[in-house]
Amino acid sequence: MMDILEKYRSSGGGNCAVRNVLDRLGDKWSMLIILVLGKEGTMRFNQLHHGIGDISQKMLTVTLKILEADGLVIRKVYAEIPPKVEYSLTERGHSLVPHLEALAEWAETHMQGIYASREKYTAGV
Repeated sequence: MMDILEKYRSSGGGNCAVRNVLDRLGDKWSMLIILVLGKEGTMRFNQLHHGIGDISQKMLTVTLKILEADGLVIRKVYAEIPPKVEYSLTERGHSLVPHLEALAEWAETHMQGIYASREKYTAGV
């Protein structure tokens, strides 16, 4: 852990790998998309859109492009009419799934306590 802290300090925070990854995955949708693809496997755009629910098509498209640029998602286009496009996780994307699942489990376990702490803090401010 100290090595990571030293790398962060020596980079001035700007080139910190952890901050860079968290900036990408800390948005509203990336983590959920990775978890859905990790669980369901290869999916077409509309399947993924319906599987997530309340994400707009535009935001899903933007987020998938970002995840593809980071090498976490593969976009496969088939030369068919109508066009067929499938999305799946890369090996790198699959390697991230257990960590995201652990984070999701931690959040579920501790969310009630976090809410209680927030209420207590707000009441005392």
